[in-house]
Amino acid sequence: MTNQIEGAGARCFALVPCAGTGARAGAAIAKQYVPIAGLAMVAHTLAALAAVPRLSATLVVLARNDEQFERHVPAFAGERGWIARRGGVTRAETVRNGLSELAERGALPNDWVLVHDAARCLVRPEWITRLIDQCIDDDVGGLLAVPVADTLKHGDDGRVASTVDRTGKWAAQTPQMFRLGLLQQALADAGRDVTDEAGAIEALGLAPKLVMGALENFKLTWIEDFDMAQRLLHRE
Repeated sequence: MTNQIEGAGARCFALVPCAGTGARAGAAIAKQYVPIAGLAMVAHTLAALAAVPRLSATLVVLARNDEQFERHVPAFAGERGWIARRGGVTRAETVRNGLSELAERGALPNDWVLVHDAARCLVRPEWITRLIDQCIDDDVGGLLAVPVADTLKHGDDGRVASTVDRTGKWAAQTPQMFRLGLLQQALADAGRDVTDEAGAIEALGLAPKLVMGALENFKLTWIEDFDMAQRLLHRE
């Protein structure tokens, strides 16, 4: 397979940072490889992305010493499935390295990159397609998100310090979709501790578009989240 990609117009690529250890999940192995409904968590994630025809390719960015991926996700291969062992110390660094890898493989500054958390394994192809449809002609790009429904509390030392007005508050999800060149600039300016791509874009003075996501598109973080994902996947 050639590393150069041909075609007119802006294309869409997915980038999945997959270099973390998931220590908060309390699992014996990196959480992306914990089995859920018979498959490694990240295998569900990649299957959903593979089912989106408008994605030219999906790049998974692994830790440099990762020796498990091919064993846990043997079906991830072919011209639309790319792997790079260029993970960084932080998520932001891993994404930056992944953007460089995409550029080296022929992606252009004007092409779209959909960054998606490996741990959001319940994502559906139709939600990803909705994001593409609503952002493909946007000047900035955008992200899946859901309006906050719960009452929000600000805590201090284990007690409520205040109630936070939830009006206009959204919970950010992924994928987050931005032009490759713009995202490279934003992440370079934002530094290594930025928690999501939209935050880096906002720091440039731009306003990403909010595209309705779904409550099921939650990020598996705690051990209880894995039990919930198992139940939801078994219902399908």
